[in-house]
Amino acid sequence: MTPPDRLRALLGRPDFVVMPAVWDGLSAKLTEAAGFQAAFLSGSCVAASRLGGPDLDLISFGEMFDSFTMAHGAAPDLLILADGDHGYGNAMNVQRTVRAYGRAGAAAVLIEDKITPRALTAAGKPCLPREEARMKIRAAVEAAKDSGILVLARTDCRPTRGIDEAVARIEMYVAEGADIVFLDSPADEDEIRRAVAAAGDRPSFAVLSPGSPRATPTRTEAAALGFRIGTYPTGLLSPAVAGMKAGLDALAAGAAEATSALKPAELRATLGYADYDAQAKRFIVAD
Repeated sequence: MTPPDRLRALLGRPDFVVMPAVWDGLSAKLTEAAGFQAAFLSGSCVAASRLGGPDLDLISFGEMFDSFTMAHGAAPDLLILADGDHGYGNAMNVQRTVRAYGRAGAAAVLIEDKITPRALTAAGKPCLPREEARMKIRAAVEAAKDSGILVLARTDCRPTRGIDEAVARIEMYVAEGADIVFLDSPADEDEIRRAVAAAGDRPSFAVLSPGSPRATPTRTEAAALGFRIGTYPTGLLSPAVAGMKAGLDALAAGAAEATSALKPAELRATLGYADYDAQAKRFIVAD
């Protein structure tokens, strides 16, 4: 089965699908080793790792695609939903983005309706007019036919245009053939229920990390509300940052490592030194 077929089958099961947010080879490898079948290549995590800063539309398609290549190469069986952001331009750019991820082995790609470049502020996400947004999703669905990659259509318009417009866009994206839909920044459970109902039989996607000004249900609550799939953008990133800060604090204090550091043998095993040696034995030239 292709990655899109495998993800479609996974979404067909009754269980809520958890997608840890990854950004490189190591985060993807650890996610796969922990038993997760799917992951979200998060734009916010890639921005943090590459730029050391927030996700404010500064990451390029080339940087995101390179991060996907690293993640997919380190964990080839992990089903990856790639953050295609706004498609990096107009509808034709969207098609290039979708086709590239499809050829490279992504299971799905997210395309959203916000305007880029955004205004010079971290606040708010102004969105495209409805018909321009429709054309982007239409272009994405058309391009996805080449590889079968699933299209996740996201609307960011709730904070700036209201829940009625957001629900109308979800209905529109379903009519255009989107495979998964995503309402960003719902205010409460009533808005979530409206969005899930508008999706009909298409799976609804949720962001479940705490901290942002949106309704953030628990996993159990999300499943009860009708969500089928969700991610935790800070689930790995925040502990990783905390670990690096702890390591730096330990070095500054004169220690060799933080008390939370892995033992050397466990670190080597996690990174796969033994696996490398096992594979390399096949190519050693005998004396």
